[in-house]
Amino acid sequence: MNKNLYVGNLSTRVTEEDLRVNFSSAGKVVSVNIIKDRLTGQSKGFGFVEMETEEGASEAIKKFNGGQLDGNNIIVSEARPKRDRGARPHQPGRGTQFRGGRGKRF
Repeated sequence: MNKNLYVGNLSTRVTEEDLRVNFSSAGKVVSVNIIKDRLTGQSKGFGFVEMETEEGASEAIKKFNGGQLDGNNIIVSEARPKRDRGARPHQPGRGTQFRGGRGKRF
């Protein structure tokens, strides 16, 4: 099992410290990161908690998944690995046909 956890359906008022304090009852918390909008700085309603051990991560899922935090029923699950955001394969017909301006009319 992965030690990294996805935490979803967070209230916008929940802080990283709130998550750290709550999840520490399941085991040692290594890091907490709430994802925020780049422009507004407001929480997007989800984040990630890294536990020190797999046992702590498993305990946190059992203890907190479906539980309430600041009035919201939160989702806690094993985080999926990041997808490679490198070059995307060419997909014909996706955004390559628009030429803008005045073109030939058929």
